[in-house]
Amino acid sequence: MKMQEAKYHVQQWRQELFTAGADIHKVMAKHWPAEARFKIAYPFDNQDRDGAIENYFGPLFESFTDIARREDIMVTGEDEGAIWVGITGHYEMSFCQPWLGIPATGKRATLRFGEVYQVDDSGLVEAQILIDIPMLMAQAGVNPLPPSLGSDLFVPSPATQDGMLYDPQSPEDSKTTLTLVNDMLAGLMEFDGKTLESMAIERFWHPNMNWYGPCGIGTTRGIAGFQQGHQHDFVMAFPDRDVITDVRFAEGNYAVSSGVPSMSGTQSGGGWLGMPATNKKITMNVMDWWRRDGDLLVENWVLIDILDIYRQLGVDMLERMRKLQAGSAISPSIS
Repeated sequence: MKMQEAKYHVQQWRQELFTAGADIHKVMAKHWPAEARFKIAYPFDNQDRDGAIENYFGPLFESFTDIARREDIMVTGEDEGAIWVGITGHYEMSFCQPWLGIPATGKRATLRFGEVYQVDDSGLVEAQILIDIPMLMAQAGVNPLPPSLGSDLFVPSPATQDGMLYDPQSPEDSKTTLTLVNDMLAGLMEFDGKTLESMAIERFWHPNMNWYGPCGIGTTRGIAGFQQGHQHDFVMAFPDRDVITDVRFAEGNYAVSSGVPSMSGTQSGGGWLGMPATNKKITMNVMDWWRRDGDLLVENWVLIDILDIYRQLGVDMLERMRKLQAGSAISPSIS
């Protein structure tokens, strides 16, 4: 399986799936073996092909009958001998029926997604899928999360408008991008538990970087904005954070990292997402897309399974949403 063939296979599947009136079962059976693995954001979790149809794709198409994809970045690469394709963008649709208990608004809605697919000669064999469910809650007026430290804005496509990599890219550029990302991630592990300066992230990031986080964290601009809007509270809350499993690859000036789960850490500090310290060790489902410009990273699209993190810390955000929707009193603090 060559990388260009993998791109074509993923493109063909998603085009067939999102054709009006498509038979979901037929399309899925054509491209996915029955034992394929689907690792999806909470509350969907791990599924085989039939489970993914019944629990994820089927309800998605039932609630959003005119759902369409707007893709911003597509990157293909190799990790430990396997070929992967990573795509991020937004679903756009009319919100006409409730989904996951989120009330329908009858209006246009947007749902951000990140998807990473493993492809081999038998077809598509693994999917890792994260979706920004709190983003949809916010649009329906029932978001139970505390206010974001960053800005809750529509996440844009790359500033260079070249994120959909249909054609082969320079192997040298790909290697340079992956090396920069790996060095940056290694630098994050140099945190001394006291000051952000110990990580010296200016070695890797443009001063006017853009960091596009999920609803609940928000978007930040510039190194100082990133540190204030996300990094400080996160690293203080999880000082022992570590990568536990990861798929990481690069193509041209873009790189992708994904793991469901991706990280682990003990929440021994408070102040992140409004949660007091619990001293619980949890895992985190995370996806990143980066764009490199020269010797520095300039844009970073990030999806984090926020609802799963709250679940592991003892808070059911779907239940809090239902209480909010019903007009029940809920505590302004999360504990």
